[in-house]
Amino acid sequence: MSGYALPIQRLIKEFSKFPGIGEKTAARLANHILHVSAEDARRLAETILDVKDKIRLCSVCFNLAEGELCNVCADPARDRGLICVVEEPDSLIALETSGGYRGSYHVLHGALSPLDGIGPEQLRIRELLDRVAAYPVEEVIVATNPNVPGEATALLISKLLKERSVKVTRIALGVPVGGELKYTDRMTLAKCLEFRRGV
Repeated sequence: MSGYALPIQRLIKEFSKFPGIGEKTAARLANHILHVSAEDARRLAETILDVKDKIRLCSVCFNLAEGELCNVCADPARDRGLICVVEEPDSLIALETSGGYRGSYHVLHGALSPLDGIGPEQLRIRELLDRVAAYPVEEVIVATNPNVPGEATALLISKLLKERSVKVTRIALGVPVGGELKYTDRMTLAKCLEFRRGV
């Protein structure tokens, strides 16, 4: 990186802060910026600032939103009696893309990880409990990731909600369509057996 002029070094350093972007990829991105027109570079900078200025958390589900409510919470056709709990907004987007869900969501913004200093207080669990207490919720689907933090979070949420007599379900976890059992990890196989159904 020392061969680059100082402004390019600074740009590479900033790109390197992005998740999954190493120094080589950051250098390629910086070189790309050098080759685009000044107008394209300005538009990129303005778009980044626009996102930082205009995007906030939805007041109901804590998804990313431009206004008070996200697109899902603003949709009157959604089933408010069904809440799907996810860790991050990108998980919500993945579920929405599947097209099979018409309920509402609740975004925790993380999962329990005591070693990283993330306990229940750092997540939006209290807000979920408040929603369930305030509105007639029939079912909460816990769709946290199938890893240790996600499973611990799912367990805590199900325990807290069962105290409130709310039906709590967990998304089914299993082998992807077209996948082979011999290449599937042990945790997924264990969940496949645990969540088996009749045929």
